[in-house]
Amino acid sequence: MEPSTEHADPTRTTVPDGYEFALCLTHDVDRPYKTYQAPYAALSGDPLYHLSSLRPSVEPYWQFEEIMRLESELGVRSAFYFLNEPSLFESQPLREWVRPANLLEHAGRYDPTDAEIASIIRRLDEGGWEVGLHGSFHSATDRDRLAEEKGTLESILEREINGGRQHHLKLSDETWEYHRDIGLRYDSSLGSSSSVGFSHGYDLLRPFGDEFVVFPLTAMEVALPDPSEDMDVARSVCANLVDEAASAGAVMTVLWHPRYFNEREFPGYRDLYRWVIEYTLDSGGWVGAPNELLDATD
Repeated sequence: MEPSTEHADPTRTTVPDGYEFALCLTHDVDRPYKTYQAPYAALSGDPLYHLSSLRPSVEPYWQFEEIMRLESELGVRSAFYFLNEPSLFESQPLREWVRPANLLEHAGRYDPTDAEIASIIRRLDEGGWEVGLHGSFHSATDRDRLAEEKGTLESILEREINGGRQHHLKLSDETWEYHRDIGLRYDSSLGSSSSVGFSHGYDLLRPFGDEFVVFPLTAMEVALPDPSEDMDVARSVCANLVDEAASAGAVMTVLWHPRYFNEREFPGYRDLYRWVIEYTLDSGGWVGAPNELLDATD
């Protein structure tokens, strides 16, 4: 259930000077390693490729360097939201262990404090990318859990983080209040994984009438036409969204999961992401991470 936006103040956001509209780039780091997905995918074809990813030296979903390289070439930065899913067997009662949804969330979980993950978190931060919170599966109704997950990321960075998005876009009536209470500046969970567009308006929302803001999600990559089937159609949908943002002076927010930059499994999505950024820049739009936008418009 989403928190009500009936009384949210849709305050017109001033985009940075010299720009007509803004595009915010975000990435939810759900599963940086391909694990349980490999045997399942092997059943549908190309088993040698999919099963090879079970080797420790092969990490097809580890796409951080590729994203950093692409965005650096374009002169932009994005936000990476890191997940800290607690152990199912340590955090949930026995009856919850057999629920398929819980088992799926537990499979492939990672610990952000592990050396490899913590290292890329620091590298992103040092390179100018935003690091944020990807609230775990049950955290939308658990203030203490959200605070713990935020604290873990901050201990890695040795400084505060400012925003994030809930896993699976899960929101409750209390989630934004909890986000504000634990010191987050913004949330970007309000949106859909099955449709694209400005269904929640063109501007940031201020649900409490104060400095805490909500970035509505305009498009998740999985909700767009598959570029491997017809790149022209996918580009046309994205161009229409950017054109609408430009005409409305809007803040547009997109989500590309890092695994979609793996061209072998998700052909076309990396190129579509680059095209959206280039099209936005050519259209006079500002491009960057949500917290960067807030800093630029304070």
